[in-house]
Amino acid sequence: MKSNYLIDKHIEKLYRYGYTDFLLPNEFLQVKNKLKKTEYDVYKPYIDSEKVILYRKIKPEIVLYKIICSEPLRHQDILGTLFSLNLSIYVYGDIIIDGNNYYLFVLPTLTNYLESNLTKIKNIPITLEKENLSIIENYKREYKEHEIIVTSLRIDTVISGITGLSRTMVISKIKNKEVYLNYEILTNNSYVLKENDIFSIRKYGKYKYNKILKNTKKGKLLINCFKY
Repeated sequence: MKSNYLIDKHIEKLYRYGYTDFLLPNEFLQVKNKLKKTEYDVYKPYIDSEKVILYRKIKPEIVLYKIICSEPLRHQDILGTLFSLNLSIYVYGDIIIDGNNYYLFVLPTLTNYLESNLTKIKNIPITLEKENLSIIENYKREYKEHEIIVTSLRIDTVISGITGLSRTMVISKIKNKEVYLNYEILTNNSYVLKENDIFSIRKYGKYKYNKILKNTKKGKLLINCFKY
């Protein structure tokens, strides 16, 4: 769970500037639980947005970039490059991959820096083109549903169940910074997953943990995940 300090900073920004930065799903729940329903509205850049912005009176302006690249990109390629630029996860929204089209939502304060510094992904030259937000507002993610039997909700155990890798191999991937949890590099392999947590595994894709479906007779858990 995010620290109370960070959640309070999001709320402070809402009151001071009229809107928050992009919030992750778990942060959104924590922030709204500290507010009255009359104190905010929720801005979703598109129907199925994961990262959202809370605002008070005026809907915030954000920028949608299309990433033009000559070779196929993966979600983790784009995310990894954003991390390498030392960008806060709160200044950009969801990364959308729709076929061979790649999109990124950002706050307007980021545009000059991004246009000057985001010039390559995987050492492949890219260009950024601003797009009208309307072209993506009805976008819906396509998921593949997975049901997995695991012994616990520890993230290394769940990843082992998804990938078929041993826990030793999973821990090695975590140590090598190949796993992201809620858009941050995972450092704690014993982290216990919570509903709506989002995690990416290099070479295996991006997943969202939903819930426990049932306890099995052998004391294990049948869980439900979405794969993007």
